[in-house]
Amino acid sequence: MLNLTHLATFLRLHDTGNFTLAGEQLGIGQSTVTHHIQRLERSLGRQLIDRTTHRVKLTTEGEALLSYARAMLEMNGKVMSLFGETRLRGRLRLGVSEDVVANRLTGILEDFIRLYPLVDLELTVALSATLYQMQDVGELDLVLAKRHLGETHGRLLYREPLVWLARDPDLFGVGPDTPVPLIAFPQPSITRKVAQDALDRAKLPWRIVCTCGNLAGLTAAARAGMGVLVQPRSMAPEGLREVAGERLPVLEDVEFVLVSRRGADAALTDALSSLIVQRITPQG
Repeated sequence: MLNLTHLATFLRLHDTGNFTLAGEQLGIGQSTVTHHIQRLERSLGRQLIDRTTHRVKLTTEGEALLSYARAMLEMNGKVMSLFGETRLRGRLRLGVSEDVVANRLTGILEDFIRLYPLVDLELTVALSATLYQMQDVGELDLVLAKRHLGETHGRLLYREPLVWLARDPDLFGVGPDTPVPLIAFPQPSITRKVAQDALDRAKLPWRIVCTCGNLAGLTAAARAGMGVLVQPRSMAPEGLREVAGERLPVLEDVEFVLVSRRGADAALTDALSSLIVQRITPQG
């Protein structure tokens, strides 16, 4: 019989691609992660991890196990929810900023719907400022988004620097007569305002060359060489390089926070918040 704990470790290892990070998220040591994988391999009589590479890569048998492992854990969650002492149910409206969705949300949602199958989870993706406006009028129960330095609303998850990103930082000039080509979210946008304020303080002209409401569109424009994009350092899209500090002004840090709506179901928001706190950590 397969051990569900070992299967959960296997899935987390696949999701993170790193033994140490998988252990940190599960609250166990790296050696325990290795032990769980070895026990699972012995139970199945198959090798699941390709140990000839320096990074975590599943074998063909490991890839085949993924969907079955997810289904087994999902079914276990439903049974525990139906017959366990705690049976959370109801509706939870979650708002998440666009850049977080592109990097870290999948595993959190998978865990939540597996653990709490009786909860109807509604997801809204938008700019941070828009999410806060929606929450103020009662349309969202929990928001995971950014805030400016000095703001105090929400529960701080972590803080990290914003950076300038471009396909080839050496190909565009910067000077008093050469506007910086900005690729940015539409207003209101925290990263857009930070970038514009920094350029204004440095007395550098700028112009918006691309505006898009989703990170995929902004990334495509930056990869095409249209201009520079501002993002948290750990969320830099593949194919873009950080612009050296002497070419553009240093940007302020940004903070990621969780904000619960006053009057929201505390049991539901606490359940999802605990998963987010466990899974959302700086990546670097």
